[in-house]
Amino acid sequence: MTVENTVGTEVSTHGVELTTAAAAKAKALLDQEGRTDMHLRIAVQPGGCAGLRYQLFFDERSLDGDAMRDFNGLGVVVDRMSVPYLQGAVIDFVDTIEKQGFTIDNPNAGGSCACGDSFN
Repeated sequence: MTVENTVGTEVSTHGVELTTAAAAKAKALLDQEGRTDMHLRIAVQPGGCAGLRYQLFFDERSLDGDAMRDFNGLGVVVDRMSVPYLQGAVIDFVDTIEKQGFTIDNPNAGGSCACGDSFN
């Protein structure tokens, strides 16, 4: 999928969704560091018990083939190779007595390991 940016150039976009809570938490973390030049990068890498592992981190780089979306002022980037694995995934932030952190609900994951850190 592509969209046109303000200069008329086509830019790839991705199908990852961020909940309001996840976008607010990521934006707050960047604001806390005073960084306005970074975006949230989501990637899928080989590894973990089930074969593939998610990576979420702040990044200032723009790589060839990156797909980007904006969520209330937070740029979210997915690299070209990870886009098919993350299509339709929803990223949330939970903060309960039992658990705190970002969660990923991915309809493309056929299974995951017991620790919840990787998928296939």
